[in-house]
Amino acid sequence: MTDEAQSASHAEPVLIVDDEKNIRRTLRMVLEGEGHVVHEAGSIAEAETVLGREAVDLILLDVKLGDDNGIDLLRTLKSRGEDGMSSRTSDIPVVMISGHATIDDAIAATRLGAFDFMEKPLDRGRVVVTARNALERRRMAREMQILRRADARFELLGSTSVMNDLRRQIAKVAPTRSRVLITGESGTGKELIARAIHRNSAVSAGAFVKVNCAAIPPELIESELFGHERGAFTGAVAKKRGLFEVADGGTIFLDEIGDMALPAQAKVLRVLQTGEFTRVGGEKSLRTECRVVAATNRDLEQMVKDGQFREDLYFRLNVVPIRSPELKERADDIPLLVESFVRECCDENGLGYKPVDEPVLERLKQYDWPGNVRELRNVVERLVIMSDEVIREKDLPPYLGGPRPGSGATRQSGPQTAIDLGRYAGKSLREFREEVESEFIRIRLAEFEWNISRTAQALGIERTNLHKKLRALGIHRGESLGNDD
Repeated sequence: MTDEAQSASHAEPVLIVDDEKNIRRTLRMVLEGEGHVVHEAGSIAEAETVLGREAVDLILLDVKLGDDNGIDLLRTLKSRGEDGMSSRTSDIPVVMISGHATIDDAIAATRLGAFDFMEKPLDRGRVVVTARNALERRRMAREMQILRRADARFELLGSTSVMNDLRRQIAKVAPTRSRVLITGESGTGKELIARAIHRNSAVSAGAFVKVNCAAIPPELIESELFGHERGAFTGAVAKKRGLFEVADGGTIFLDEIGDMALPAQAKVLRVLQTGEFTRVGGEKSLRTECRVVAATNRDLEQMVKDGQFREDLYFRLNVVPIRSPELKERADDIPLLVESFVRECCDENGLGYKPVDEPVLERLKQYDWPGNVRELRNVVERLVIMSDEVIREKDLPPYLGGPRPGSGATRQSGPQTAIDLGRYAGKSLREFREEVESEFIRIRLAEFEWNISRTAQALGIERTNLHKKLRALGIHRGESLGNDD
């Protein structure tokens, strides 16, 4: 492939809409000379056909198109409809061209969102510069859209009183240098709170470095946090910066701090006290200036009493405590969360937007959500993928009111299971609890097709804890749902 062909294969496509064939040929030669893929149309109808099948990054549009008016097409392109061509073309830059335009035409085009207005006869240099500027604007708009989507993923959604209180706490603590300890159940969004604190802090321009203390093996946690020197241990073939060093000038988020081993806790305490640390295998003391935010779903006070967590570290971290609320405490936020997740999942999977029936939202609001927002997000992703054009009650899993496999009946409320209380006569509370827990876990395993990681997330427990429960309750893969034999 030649250099020109390689360039064209990656260049932004341009659509020329002009009823004069010679003008189209001239513009094609200019734009192909710049490495662009060029499409042509001689009328509004042809232009709409091209836009229906091709992705276009720039449109050069003549005002006079025989009996048609290019301004009418511009108006259609720039309208913000939810469906059809306009929803795909409203952000495409349009350069109007004309040999008989009036000032009124130029004003009308500008008001409708035209990027520029060029008069015939066209100057090659002007065409090249205008096209480059328009496409640069297009690229910048795309980058901003990507950044906005990334920010949206970390946005704290909700308008209930508990969420408004949470935002007020964040607004007070974020501008300070104080350390924050975020507590709350798994899946409630503790990381989102940490990111909101960082985003509104004096170190927001620095890095936000997340450390999942539960996911790093105890023998590697010190190397991850503080780095290591070459040859410090087997496999240390090069010097490595630790995450405290990477977070210098920003925020380090110590997630699941309750799972950190005691030796690493002692070294973290030293960093909090002095701002100094030493790489594994090193002798030189290094400094870091970073804000520390920690989070846990465990009871650190009880762990301190049990000798599993350092009391001095606990007090260093727990300067400003913030509790992340459970989803069942803010059920009225569920419709807003569902709307956001549906749009996100549709976009990620290349699907058109799917509205959600009101009865579905009511079902979701009635459920307790032991896995909190993370579980809701997983359910919404499943609904988006498995539903038709609209998400309806029939698309819900059985425990949320959807139909059971092999049954035409739908459930009447929330997360009930069909429990025959008579079969528990004479049993202790512990035996009753174990059997109900076993049945509920089987339901969730079936829902996620025995995907242990996703089931654990939905249940709001660690993957290792789920494995322990399966062994303790005698649940084995391949058994039928509800099998108590």
